Amino acid sequence: MSTVPVIYLIFNRPEVTRRSFEVLRALRPARLLIVADGPRPQIPEDAEKCRLTREIATAIDWPCQLQTDFSPANLGLKPRIVSGLNWAFTQVEEAVVIEDDCLPDPTFFRFAAEMLEKFRDDTRVMCVSANNFQEGRRRTEDGYYFSRYPHCWGWATWRRAWRHFDPELKQWPRLREGGWLRDMLQDDAAVPYWQGIFDRCAAGEINSWAFPWTYSCWIQSGLTILPNQNLVRNIGFGQDGTNTTSADHPASKLPVSPLSFPLRHPAWVIRDAQADAFTQYRQYAPPAAPRWRRILRRLRAALSLRAGD
Repeated sequence: MSTVPVIYLIFNRPEVTRRSFEVLRALRPARLLIVADGPRPQIPEDAEKCRLTREIATAIDWPCQLQTDFSPANLGLKPRIVSGLNWAFTQVEEAVVIEDDCLPDPTFFRFAAEMLEKFRDDTRVMCVSANNFQEGRRRTEDGYYFSRYPHCWGWATWRRAWRHFDPELKQWPRLREGGWLRDMLQDDAAVPYWQGIFDRCAAGEINSWAFPWTYSCWIQSGLTILPNQNLVRNIGFGQDGTNTTSADHPASKLPVSPLSFPLRHPAWVIRDAQADAFTQYRQYAPPAAPRWRRILRRLRAALSLRAGD
């Protein structure tokens, strides 16, 4: 049984929820907080799908403190997750967060629990993630490394970090004009991508809470702990996904492997710039970048690949 609270985010996908709930059932968390959005009025079948999804997620057959925050009306992806996490972190000081379409390896929960305890009072660290996008390359022999990217397919954080979350990017216009992003990234080719993302988030054009969470971590100079092997599979790619609609997305096929314990800890709390450069140009590089930026992106990715082999 896991003593770390789990926040479980669901909506209207009973089949993926059934699969991810089996992971939680095997884990037997002592405290489970479930956040659910309501059915969309323009889609008649949503009502039954939402009802069935909630029924699956609340079928608790182990000793568990269950709390629910079920919206009767549809709020939408970003407002529902933001309001749900705001509610959850008034209830608990720290938690693992699992969305209905994420299948974490069981070792992620032990990993998250150890990291939440070890870095509980270290304000340099804002997030713990199950993701590793290094495609099998180990940068060190440690069990994890520090990154600027707060990946969110299975993650954990503390109330003290979540209180910095700014879903509206209120300070972005001033930071944008001051050149903060260029100073922070130190990467001329990556700046246009993230500047465009944050511009669209601030304008309300992207229905995402995850990009504002990245922004919120960055403006606090916050680090994320990433395992040195991937601990989660996202099964939500396809037509039913909101922001994961391509079933052929390479991230949907990442292999998952368990962590070994006891963990070997890094000697320093320092961001792995090489790993982050690889992630930037394999996961976030804009597909329609100008030719010189595409060449630079490929060159840097190739250098990172060579260094990691």
